Amino acid sequence: MQKFGEFVCKHKRIILIIMLILLIPSIIGMKATRINYDILVYLPNDIETIQGENILSEDFNMGAFSIILLEDMETKDILKLEDEIKQVDNVAKVISGADVLGTSIPVEMLPDEVKDELYKDNTTVMLVTFKEAISSDATMNTVQHLRDITDKHCKISGMTATLLDTRDLSNSEVAIYVVIAVVLCLIVLEIALDSYVAPILLLANIGIAILYNMGTNIFLGEISYITKAISAVLQLGVTMDFAIFLYHSYQAELKNTTDRNQAMSIAISKTFTSVLGSSLTTIAGFLALCSMNLTLGKDIGIVMAKGVLFGVISVVTILPSLILMFDKAIQKTKHKELLPKFTTISEFNIKHYKAIIVIFLIALPIALYGYNNTKVYYKLDSSLPETLDSISANNTLKDKFGLVSQEMILINKDTPNDEINEMLDKIEELDGVDFTLSYSKLSELGIPEEMLPEDLLSIFQSDKYQMILINSKYEIATDELNNQIAKINEIVKQYDSNAKVVGEGPLMKDLVEISDHDFNSVNTVSIGIIFVIMMFVLKSISLPVLLVIAIEFAIFINMGIPYYTNTTIPFIASIVIGTIQLGATIDYAILITTKYIQNRKDGKDKKQAVSEALGTSINSIIVSGLCFFGATFGVGAYSKIEMIGSLCTLMSRGAIISVIVVITVLPAFLMIFDKLVCKTTIGMREVKN
Repeated sequence: MQKFGEFVCKHKRIILIIMLILLIPSIIGMKATRINYDILVYLPNDIETIQGENILSEDFNMGAFSIILLEDMETKDILKLEDEIKQVDNVAKVISGADVLGTSIPVEMLPDEVKDELYKDNTTVMLVTFKEAISSDATMNTVQHLRDITDKHCKISGMTATLLDTRDLSNSEVAIYVVIAVVLCLIVLEIALDSYVAPILLLANIGIAILYNMGTNIFLGEISYITKAISAVLQLGVTMDFAIFLYHSYQAELKNTTDRNQAMSIAISKTFTSVLGSSLTTIAGFLALCSMNLTLGKDIGIVMAKGVLFGVISVVTILPSLILMFDKAIQKTKHKELLPKFTTISEFNIKHYKAIIVIFLIALPIALYGYNNTKVYYKLDSSLPETLDSISANNTLKDKFGLVSQEMILINKDTPNDEINEMLDKIEELDGVDFTLSYSKLSELGIPEEMLPEDLLSIFQSDKYQMILINSKYEIATDELNNQIAKINEIVKQYDSNAKVVGEGPLMKDLVEISDHDFNSVNTVSIGIIFVIMMFVLKSISLPVLLVIAIEFAIFINMGIPYYTNTTIPFIASIVIGTIQLGATIDYAILITTKYIQNRKDGKDKKQAVSEALGTSINSIIVSGLCFFGATFGVGAYSKIEMIGSLCTLMSRGAIISVIVVITVLPAFLMIFDKLVCKTTIGMREVKN
């Protein structure tokens, strides 16, 4: 590996030129990568609700729909607006009460049942259906166009409008996330390192690796807005310790030689050897997310694993070249390290290791209970500010018209009307069902069929299916609605075994069930993969167990805190945070453990071995943890998208908790289980106890 280091030092200028050239396609790729804002598209394609959504799109030409609230508008103005909307690309159908009235019939002539549903406090509704899917670029552009052509009297509700607001809010914040992360990391590095220029070079190196990572996302086709929002700051936090290790190694080698190229080539060799094992565990942790049935995990996992890989490559190629090119500036701006040596903490922890174990045993069940009982939310718009136009429209629709959540039944077109009516009677008896509407029920509205708009009639029937609309009083992604949907599905299957219950509610029900499964499976997979890697890296059976227990304890504390603070977290956090925290912070534990192993092999007793391992590692661990904290904390505090803010808050807190656990609990474990470790670790069986 030293020959590779010599090659890098010899060709540092060429490496930097190639680096700059590669930034061009990276930036182009980053700009060209599509961003998806709909988490529901990550549901498996083989589930019934997704199949039903495809039927709506293909058979009913309805990929999505939106309900527009019209306030204080006369019938003639509504009809004029309808005509305008019908001319917009991707609009399939437009329906409102004005279609029945025309310009000559007053609202009072409508049957009371219809009038009371369609008109509330000088407000009525207009249904607009779209040909393309909810989160497609075409539909989002269409909704934006509708906003442009409507005025202050109109509010546009629906999932696409919510996704559009999410996009606008996310795009306005993502650059600020990076600035906050860079500033906070820069502060940490300026305190921790001995040069004012070196931190800038370290951050520049990681910035380049981030651009390479974001640019190569184009090969994935698209990434989620969550991945886009957190990947840069997470990559910064996770890979910074690689860069710090190289810098410290280089500075240490300069004490042994005046040849800077030789010092750097040795530093590259040592860095690669050290970073390889820790980066493998981090990459494995992220790739474990690919085991999720909800393919959002695959999205985050691949992007972040790729980011760590780029981080390793850049640290042994780009960063050495930058340091050598700007070495004079580094030397000129040298200063005393401002970060104190934590020798007192190290000595205290070793002296009181038995008390630490007692605290661990007391805290473990408390943390585990909180971890298992932390509440999560699934309703996607719960993470958005109430002031957004779409959220305001959705709330008005719910408050004024009682349209809380809607489901649709897709049933065989040839099912007899008497069976349909019998089925609907059973459904309407269920708790929380507000009303049902079908083709057969339209005739019961008291309006002659010839007066009903053709668009309205065609919504309820296709060549193969008829659609039945159900309005529920229950909120989406609640146990009440999920139980109601299960009962509706059970009733519907009695009349047509191939019938499907679709809509946002059923999709969210599937999201809940799949996420619950993923929560258990992804943690098991990540622990299993990282355990196997550590067995080979540490050449031990017992040490991986101790290290995983330590980090899992930190995860239990981190994820248990929301329970004790009565905080509800987004469902995706409950699935991915444990894996991210395990993969990202297990490196801290590996650093201490490898030094402990070497010290024991060198003949030192367990107390001296653990004490020296902790003493020589504690500063590196604290700096790395603070960088991870700085990269994510500011985003968590700033973001108005609660899902992103919550993820970053949990990651930042997890980094600090992991640091505390690794420098307290892990050394205590090594002291307690030293005899077992020696017997179960290759090369340590001859070590004297």
